Amino acid sequence: MQIIENSKVKEKLYTEKLENGLTVMVIPKPGIQKKYIIWGTKYGSNESVFVVPGEESVTEVPNGVAHFLEHKLFEQENGTNSLDVLTSLGVEANAYTTNDHTAFLFECTDNFYEAMDELMDYVQHPYFTDENVEKEKGIIGQEIMMYDDYPEWRVYLNAINAMYHNNPVKIDIVGTIESISKIDKDVLYKCYNTFYNPSNMALVICGDFNPEGIIEEIKKRLVSSKASSEIKRVYPDEPEEIVQEKIEQKFEVSTPLYTIGIKDRIDNSKSFTKTELVKKHIAIEILLNLIIGRSSSLYKKLYNEGLIFGQPSLEYEFTNIYAHVLITGQSNEPEKVYKEFKEEVKEFKENGINKSDFERIKKMIYGGYVKEYNDVSDISRMFLADYFKGINSFEYLEEINEINVAYLKQILNDVFNDKKMVLSIVEN
Repeated sequence: MQIIENSKVKEKLYTEKLENGLTVMVIPKPGIQKKYIIWGTKYGSNESVFVVPGEESVTEVPNGVAHFLEHKLFEQENGTNSLDVLTSLGVEANAYTTNDHTAFLFECTDNFYEAMDELMDYVQHPYFTDENVEKEKGIIGQEIMMYDDYPEWRVYLNAINAMYHNNPVKIDIVGTIESISKIDKDVLYKCYNTFYNPSNMALVICGDFNPEGIIEEIKKRLVSSKASSEIKRVYPDEPEEIVQEKIEQKFEVSTPLYTIGIKDRIDNSKSFTKTELVKKHIAIEILLNLIIGRSSSLYKKLYNEGLIFGQPSLEYEFTNIYAHVLITGQSNEPEKVYKEFKEEVKEFKENGINKSDFERIKKMIYGGYVKEYNDVSDISRMFLADYFKGINSFEYLEEINEINVAYLKQILNDVFNDKKMVLSIVEN
């Protein structure tokens, strides 16, 4: 067992790779009542083309399988639904699928071990039939139509489509009505057996636990299986340039929505380490807050002129195959907001970064990181998502001190490129 300690937040991470390949991470929280467990697989909507370990030919499956599998795992052969069982135990259970991983989780104060029995049982015992797969198509079809009616989802997905030519991040996580119609039980079993091998999975537990004791409890509940070799994931080539700068869609909204996207390039050189990726992420977070965060001069100007309503969301999303900045908000004149944003970026490049503003924002972001470690769900989900990116979440607390104005300027010039920017608008 490996122990990683961070003195800044007085937290310890106990991690062990089991014989079957499963990585278990335990974050003890002595004296706290809440308990949280999340079990994930490095399998999301990006993986539609892959080579099964032991096979030579490439397998291609319909879009939306990862999300479909997430839904189907709750249904058990005895006719019960594990989500209902967990709810009856008084725990808050859920599951989700992203572009790069799928996760099953619950949070509770009581009945932890009974709930863990259920969680570890349903994730390890898939039950797919022709009938229950067909029935699920109707349920997920309704979900797809529901997402189509969400202007917030459309403005995001349109921005992604404006940035990317071929990258699977363009694929809607839930798939389409047409793509899910091609899913059958054989496809589900093949994807389950490929991606739900313990060596492709990780489990995080946070709460008042003895690390050695809880890992033994996990081992007791694991079915016998062997670690598989690495799954070869096949992705199309993606040009560096964007598809189009502007994309608009008509929708029934009270106020127009906008997303400004900035397509970033992926550095796969051996010299670019995961630590560098963490530093870059922090630097972009600082830059976004300096340029258009709540305390920035641009935000105050746009707000006072009635061009924006409240703080836009500021995100940097990345995996091993894509990376981009997203700024999303509401405005009656989104094109003006976009123009002002580009002008502000240009001004920062020409006039430099104010050191006192930089230090203030860095402290604010550091405080946000520390706050995340106080919440059992935040810390668990963060460690799982970062693990699948090859990152230890404690690195953010360490690397933020390594960032200076010179590095910030380098990232500003590298990432905030006019030619890589897009504007997505959804309006009446």
